[in-house]
Amino acid sequence: MNGQPTAQARTAAAHDTRAAARVRGARTGARVHDLLDEATAEHPDAPAVTDGTGRWTYRELAAHSHAADAWLEGRGIGHGDRVLVQLPSTRELVALMYGAARRGAVLVPVNTGMKDFHLRAVVENAGPALIVVTDPAVHRIAALAQGVPVLGLGGVWQAITALRAQGARSGGAGVGPEDLAVLVYTSGSTAAPKAVICPHGRMVFATEAINQELGYRADDVVFCRFPISWDYGLYKVLLTAAGRSELVLADGESDLVLLRRIRETGATVVPIVPSLATMIVALAEREPSRESRVRMFTNTGAALPKSTADGLRSAFPGAEVIIQFGQTECKRVSVLPAADQNAKPDSVGRPLPGTRAFVVDDDGNALPPWETGEIVVEGPHVMPGYWRAPEQTARAFRPAPDGGLRLHTGDFGHVDEDGYLYYEGRRDDMFKHKGVRMSTTEIESAATDIPGVRAAAVLPPADGRALAVFAEGDIDPHALLKELSLRLEPAKVPAVGRIVAELPLTPHGKHDRKQLARLLEGTTP
Repeated sequence: MNGQPTAQARTAAAHDTRAAARVRGARTGARVHDLLDEATAEHPDAPAVTDGTGRWTYRELAAHSHAADAWLEGRGIGHGDRVLVQLPSTRELVALMYGAARRGAVLVPVNTGMKDFHLRAVVENAGPALIVVTDPAVHRIAALAQGVPVLGLGGVWQAITALRAQGARSGGAGVGPEDLAVLVYTSGSTAAPKAVICPHGRMVFATEAINQELGYRADDVVFCRFPISWDYGLYKVLLTAAGRSELVLADGESDLVLLRRIRETGATVVPIVPSLATMIVALAEREPSRESRVRMFTNTGAALPKSTADGLRSAFPGAEVIIQFGQTECKRVSVLPAADQNAKPDSVGRPLPGTRAFVVDDDGNALPPWETGEIVVEGPHVMPGYWRAPEQTARAFRPAPDGGLRLHTGDFGHVDEDGYLYYEGRRDDMFKHKGVRMSTTEIESAATDIPGVRAAAVLPPADGRALAVFAEGDIDPHALLKELSLRLEPAKVPAVGRIVAELPLTPHGKHDRKQLARLLEGTTP
């Protein structure tokens, strides 16, 4: 070595310089609705949000949000009250979200597919003062809501529309950056509901820090297939406001028209998870066209197979595929810009500007580069904890040496000498088999490297059950296992291979391993 920094180190140093300059714009003292108000002041007549029934400008969205605030005030909703909504992702829900933020109320968005068994537990845990649902669901939800008022969106929206026509505004609720804005219920390993507490200031910081990396623009059209009940969809509302962009809500649209709608709406940014990306590539192969405005795909939820990323680039010439890694507990951990993907193809990126992400051993000591440990995160985007769950909060959110919070993610990985993060798997995904430590992630990655395999999921061994791999694609099980034996050491090669038409997914787009276990046991048709 001649003492001169490597090209990668110079790139990392340049990133740090850029990040230090940009992070001044990522605020901790703002409120969620400030993003909307600032966008409205700059671009009042620009498109803000579009759904299957129409479009609002920023001026129109802001007016509807003020009317929603006034309506909530009239219903007696005050500072800190929870408002639970189980609604499709439409313009009305976006207005209710911003209206609740203005009121100082806490929005609790739940997936429209949540069953009554889980919804009853969420209602009990959240303790809402008001519930808003679709009109047909009112009586059913009222039966499980334990006396909480349950209203249908039809009547609610008539009242809000009337208030908007009057130019209604509330008296203001004195909302501060540390006040709670949203409770996001996440999937987890326990049956009990678990909601991440999301204050205004931390949500805004996360939004602006992410946008410093992604660079949403005023001419962007963001095509969002994800529900607002999932933080991936929720933050698209905030990111488009931060970028002064247009949000297209497409959660309820048919898969069959997905590619056509991307083209028709003039989408320039398409958030994806691997299953959605696979679908887009398959549709593009059947309906090839060189006409596209898409400039960026952003992936999260699980690792995106290289073949799928290459398929997106082929179908959408000039589009970048951005890798992201995160958890609701801090929204986003890292982003791998397109410029770094050749040099760091296996990395999930560098921490957001103004934050830290590194790995620690079992005693919480930071580990050197290339050593595997638990990924921990520090920064203004780390949320305060879980709602009414002190024991879970104490395990995941621990004091950091600087006095802030350190999020113990439960994910394992390592960093390299340039500070880039590499994800190896969740604690639940890591296991020992035949005396060898391994993860489902590395086996799935090897499977998706096999020609003909579109997606893969691994089921760890348990209770006499063999290590198994499931794959979507044009390959037979014996060939799948043989190809894996060429890519993995013997202990990591599954004993069982299954080919399925479609891998089962959770509502959050992750592999549904309970369903996979039932498939393996033959209890699912």
